[in-house]
Amino acid sequence: MSDEPRLRGKSGSSSGPWQIGQIPERVIYAIGRQLVHRLAYGRMDISGDDFGDIFAAAIDGAHHSSPLGMVDVLFGGVSWSVKTVKSAKPQTQRQVRLISGRNSPDFSSGIKNPHADLQATGQAVLAVWNSRLNAARKEQNDVCVAVLIRNMQTQCFTLFEEEITRYVAADYEWRKNERGNLQGHRKTDGKHCFTWQFHGSQFTIFRAVPGSATHFKINCIVPRIEPSHIESLIRYNDGWIEIG
Repeated sequence: MSDEPRLRGKSGSSSGPWQIGQIPERVIYAIGRQLVHRLAYGRMDISGDDFGDIFAAAIDGAHHSSPLGMVDVLFGGVSWSVKTVKSAKPQTQRQVRLISGRNSPDFSSGIKNPHADLQATGQAVLAVWNSRLNAARKEQNDVCVAVLIRNMQTQCFTLFEEEITRYVAADYEWRKNERGNLQGHRKTDGKHCFTWQFHGSQFTIFRAVPGSATHFKINCIVPRIEPSHIESLIRYNDGWIEIG
């Protein structure tokens, strides 16, 4: 195996702000600072869109609040799908479940009865994913996923980044689970890799947390900014409100 690091860019040159999976400390501090801001405002949790704003601001990128395909944040020739996952213990989490869009075999492949042939349905679901990735790669040098595992109460977090890859349909076997959803298992070891819901077409990917993940925490009690203090700072008065 080569000792050369995996570089960004279709040509093998580094087109992004850092090597894939090696998020620099300055970005971690920028993300942590914005989490502190939200805690100070009394925000005890964040959404996926919140993390999109946070990640984009941390890298001076652009957040698409209504993304097409799998692109949420852009910086130069690099794009990210950004995800946040709630966990009781982010620093020991070994796997995450990432909701990764709605893949409709009916709309995309004309499969009217997805129950009739589970293998064909599963292959069609992966074909939609691969097509979305192909479309993103036509526009961007690199397409990655950035995942924040969070516990806003304990103020502990894990952040990682990985390249998004295509899936070879023949590598997976599909079967129903006890809830009636479709699960994709890797043939070589039986590992559960995907879940697809017959109702709603929601596609979920299970990812292992890589060894390159960064663990960080906010190690103080963040003071809350009272609404009255904000009103005083901006010199609010009821004349700002117009009724009728």
